[in-house]
Amino acid sequence: MKTDARRHHDPEVRGFASDNYAGAHPEVLAALAVANGGHQVAYGEDAYTEHLQRVMHSHFGPTAEAFPVFNGTGSNVTALQALTDRWGAVICAETAHINVDEGGAPERMGGLKLLTVPTPDGKLTPELIDRQAYGWDDEHRAMPQVVSITQNTELGTVYTVEEIRAIVDHAHGHGMKVHLDGARIANAAASLDVPMRAFTNAVGVDVLSFGGTKNGMLFGEAVVVLNPDAVSHMKHLRKLSMQLASKMRFVSVQLEALLARDLWLRNARHSNAMAQRLAEGVRGVDGVEILHPVQANAVFARLAHDVSERLQKRFRFYFWDEAAGDVRWMCSFDTTEEDVDAFVQALKEEMAK
Repeated sequence: MKTDARRHHDPEVRGFASDNYAGAHPEVLAALAVANGGHQVAYGEDAYTEHLQRVMHSHFGPTAEAFPVFNGTGSNVTALQALTDRWGAVICAETAHINVDEGGAPERMGGLKLLTVPTPDGKLTPELIDRQAYGWDDEHRAMPQVVSITQNTELGTVYTVEEIRAIVDHAHGHGMKVHLDGARIANAAASLDVPMRAFTNAVGVDVLSFGGTKNGMLFGEAVVVLNPDAVSHMKHLRKLSMQLASKMRFVSVQLEALLARDLWLRNARHSNAMAQRLAEGVRGVDGVEILHPVQANAVFARLAHDVSERLQKRFRFYFWDEAAGDVRWMCSFDTTEEDVDAFVQALKEEMAK
């Protein structure tokens, strides 16, 4: 079919700025074409969204219920609203996406308070949670009701199954619920070589924000309620949060394309492997320091500021802490070995100047 649309970018340009920069996986695009054509009931009463529930059950158990949404921030804000009262607060790492990268949406749009904790590696522990887990009867303080963790974390580190189980048991022991921001949940599962259920419903996580956009989808995520007793009125909250898609079949069929078989895992394993290749390539370069364990698809490094600025003219990436010279290099499902090797060579050339 012909179109008047024209390409406005060079598809040969590659970068390491974000896994959001990648396009959609061909299998996802094919799934969208399958779902197109004809009429389907709007607002989630379509055959694709109905089938998605069975797909989610295969990964997260028979009580799991998926609520497709537009984006990750919407997923997190909707999930956290569902878990808190108007006076509630959420304990999270200081580096958490909900605290750093969502424009204050959880607090401004969700109407809740974030209680942050500094961590050395982006990971909470029961001991760190206790820095904020107090004052439930103090009307002068927002009430801690939820612990939110990110798997894998914003620093590229991965919680073990046992670490999440300890957090869940500790939070539940205090009467709090647990939310898991799974923007890169597939990368974590691939890194641990376990099913996603192993560190979610199997250890008692109450609600999951399931990420797909960073792993090959065109758009869309999902709030997955793992514990039905932990939330109520999710349908109403999703609408109130402006996350109800009228043509929801086009979000649901993408999630099905990822999850019905193993596309989610293939994509994640590949992007993780490319990050390992990148880390190995730069680890021996004098003047480059790897800052955190490379456990998923991110490499955090420290190098001279002027070198990073020159390198950014050849490959796009972001400073993480510009004052310290810290940078983040992200790999995607479509990152190739040639991309990585070209970047490492460019880095060596700039370091030699």
